[in-house]
Amino acid sequence: MTVALVGAGPGDPDLITTRGLRLLRRCDVLVHDRLVAVELLDEAPPGSVRIAREEFDQEQINELLVAYGQAGLHVVRLKGGDPFVFGRGGEEALALAHAGVPFEVVPGVSALSAVPSAAGIPITHRGIAAQATLVSGHAPDELDYEALVRLTGTLVVFMGLGSLARIAAGLLEAGIERSTPAAVIARGTRVDEQVVAGALDEIADLSAGLEPPALVVIGEAVALRGRLRGDCGAALQVG
Repeated sequence: MTVALVGAGPGDPDLITTRGLRLLRRCDVLVHDRLVAVELLDEAPPGSVRIAREEFDQEQINELLVAYGQAGLHVVRLKGGDPFVFGRGGEEALALAHAGVPFEVVPGVSALSAVPSAAGIPITHRGIAAQATLVSGHAPDELDYEALVRLTGTLVVFMGLGSLARIAAGLLEAGIERSTPAAVIARGTRVDEQVVAGALDEIADLSAGLEPPALVVIGEAVALRGRLRGDCGAALQVG
């Protein structure tokens, strides 16, 4: 295999898959996201080329992967979470396919379920949440809040910390209950994880001191956190 699009998992370096780690340990070139754990970057062989994603735009990353792949090098594109869950892995795979470069996708443990689970929040739970919906918070004004409110279950917002006030306001304007449980999980699954929980109408204020990366979880399943974590439901929990 020439290029591998590898999911690094949600943050904790131990959550990378066995196959992903094996490919990482024998790569010639490592192209990595900014938020990938340093411990994983150190798994790349000495002398391998290491390229930080944030130094390039997406089109340049596509071109780098194609160029190194066409040179016959073993390339690992290490991405946070899962490559195909808000990771732009599909764009990179299409670029490689168009150029005729052999590649594989190594799925990663997605933050979608792993981050809430590690914080004591099941995104589905019998009798409480029969489904989960994921959205990106990058463009809050483009979300269909009325449609989201009509859906039952748990709403998971990626990259939504900066726009949380707007997202909460949109859901409230669309008719969701103000007391709907919500949580913001910053640096999920890591040793410095922080979780803020409260009612939807106050969650933006409660989470004002948190920094990305963060995942927002909204729905009745959030209320199970106190029982599953054995805490007393305090607003700020450091996991």
